[in-house]
Amino acid sequence: QLQLVESGGGLVQPGGSLRLSCAASGFTLDYYAIGWFRQAPGKEREGVSCISRSDIRSYYSDSVKGRFTISRDNAKNTVYLQMNSLKPEDTAVYYCAADRRRFCSLREDTYDYWGQGTQVTVSS
Repeated sequence: QLQLVESGGGLVQPGGSLRLSCAASGFTLDYYAIGWFRQAPGKEREGVSCISRSDIRSYYSDSVKGRFTISRDNAKNTVYLQMNSLKPEDTAVYYCAADRRRFCSLREDTYDYWGQGTQVTVSS
């Protein structure tokens, strides 16, 4: 059974950092494009970052570029999202998703497998 599990969310002050993890079971993440998405209360889910199969390419939304970094640890079958200089507007439930396409996308309709999400709250 293919499963994605996010972790690492929590409460952090503005300007702080968090690292989210997306761990896979039942499949090898390196063979999949992985995306990170987020959904704030009352807003649509939006793509934040993604990384293509075999780390060929990675993309970031304009709102997080320069502050967030996506990476893989194949030995742990895990993808990370390092989030620095966090702002209150980064507050949302963050989801990871996987797809067998070679190149990743920030469009959620391209992904087949989703995790349950982890809450990130940025507040003083």
